[in-house]
Amino acid sequence: MVLILGSAPTIVMAFHDGGVGPCDGCHSIHSYQTEGMAGARGGYLLKGQDASSTCLNCHEQPNDTGPTAYHVSTPDVELTTKGYPKQLTPGGDFGWLKKSYSWSVNATKILTSAPESHGHNIAANDYGYMAVQGNAPGGTYPGDSMSCISCHDPHGKYRRNQDGTVSVGGKPIKDSGSYDVSPDPDNNASVGTYRLLGGFAYHPLRVNAGFAFVANSPTAVAPSIYNKAETASVTRVAYGAGMSEWCRNCHANIHKGSDSFTHPSPTPLGATYTAYYNSYVKYNDLSGLENKSYWSLTPFEIGTSNYATLKRIVVSTPTKGPDSADGEPQVMCLSCHRAHASSWDSSTRWNTKTDNIVTNGKYSQEGLIYQPSGQGRSEAEALQGYYQVPASAFNATEPAMTFCFKCHNPIPTH
Repeated sequence: MVLILGSAPTIVMAFHDGGVGPCDGCHSIHSYQTEGMAGARGGYLLKGQDASSTCLNCHEQPNDTGPTAYHVSTPDVELTTKGYPKQLTPGGDFGWLKKSYSWSVNATKILTSAPESHGHNIAANDYGYMAVQGNAPGGTYPGDSMSCISCHDPHGKYRRNQDGTVSVGGKPIKDSGSYDVSPDPDNNASVGTYRLLGGFAYHPLRVNAGFAFVANSPTAVAPSIYNKAETASVTRVAYGAGMSEWCRNCHANIHKGSDSFTHPSPTPLGATYTAYYNSYVKYNDLSGLENKSYWSLTPFEIGTSNYATLKRIVVSTPTKGPDSADGEPQVMCLSCHRAHASSWDSSTRWNTKTDNIVTNGKYSQEGLIYQPSGQGRSEAEALQGYYQVPASAFNATEPAMTFCFKCHNPIPTH
């Protein structure tokens, strides 16, 4: 594939090609990029002050006409001028980690939405991102070690083989394995794992081996054009299997369903919830059909590792809903959360802290003194948080539980 810088949208996967990129793309080879930074750069000759900064040298671009392909962060100056992050990848824009909100609920109560609550807090000092202290929610992974390479293997050693196994050695990696247009592994070569995600035994060199992954990379296929507004059509990533298990490499005790007050993940949707998913369009509208039911704000895992099936769903039926012929659909971590960051607390795909997603036909209560639903966001910010899906796509007064209604309709009572 050809990398075309500055164009949008385009198919981009040339630098990594599913494996390791050219050494001098990330390392300065003979000397540190900046004199006097040897200690900060840890002796790895990185072109950034730290690993995440090195990644953002390419994955953040000033004056990007975006949203554009592989960019996952919006520069500070554009956050100020535009008012919100511009990238719309399925994982989200890390720029939301720099947005803070406060709003009045009534005459005496003010609530806030802190920047660090919006996603994974990576350490990228060159770009103004700071890691946080403490451990990963539901686990022990150290928050101050969080970086891009906590999840993504920068050297792309992990590969998917012809027999479906994932390994760090064996046949050479011929291309990315992440896309609907990616080649299949064969008897002579393998392909990279989804998004270069680390597999079993993976851990960055600076992180203790005690935090090495116990689950392999998940099965998933993305469309070749994936960073775009969803005004007219959704972006469908065909999540196959193993995503929640992989997230538990760091968040071991979240949503395990050990008691009746947790939301188990993964868990099969089953016939009843699948029927709800297919029929739900919006509040008080259950006229949906399976071939039009898919909602990127509530994705599901298909329950298969068959890449032919996953590619077919992405290419031929981008709005396809749960279908038992494809596998056993199930809820996973990314059904509710974005992998990088979002406009909302806990990196959720929608605002779970509000009573109404839409009030009087708008996402925001911009300009009003009290904003229990708008929660300090402007209409433009909220619209971007919902990936440019217009408020008119919902009921004029759409409850926040609407995204729960996509599966739970009616909501069970206790």
